[in-house]
Amino acid sequence: MFKEFRDFIARGNVIDLAVGIVIGSAFTAIVKSLVNDVVMPPIGLLLAGVDFSSLFVPLDGKSYESLATATEAGAATLNYGLFINAVISFLIVAWVVFLIVRSINKMKKAEEEAPKEDPAPPREEVLLEEIRDLLKTQRS
Repeated sequence: MFKEFRDFIARGNVIDLAVGIVIGSAFTAIVKSLVNDVVMPPIGLLLAGVDFSSLFVPLDGKSYESLATATEAGAATLNYGLFINAVISFLIVAWVVFLIVRSINKMKKAEEEAPKEDPAPPREEVLLEEIRDLLKTQRS
């Protein structure tokens, strides 16, 4: 059983997946910082500091000053403001990731389309061509 487990772990797909997860978690930190530190401040200015997280509906019929007081009181609440924030954050993150992937794809495409120099022919081929040309000149 240990040998089967070792063989399973040593397969390329499992190792590729592990590398992808590690790189993905590191990339998540980069995207999160980009969104929180670069993208969100201008959006916050555009929305004049609107914070949807304070929007909620208490399900017990009482009125509460804030979501924090309702939570402290143990009231069941429908937190639609937090859901709106989550949707907005998701859309922003998805947009930023789209822009990053699009930029990477453009760079790859430009690299692939760059003119490539013809490699020099192998030495044997050059020698054979010289011999052919010499034979042609000797015949004429």
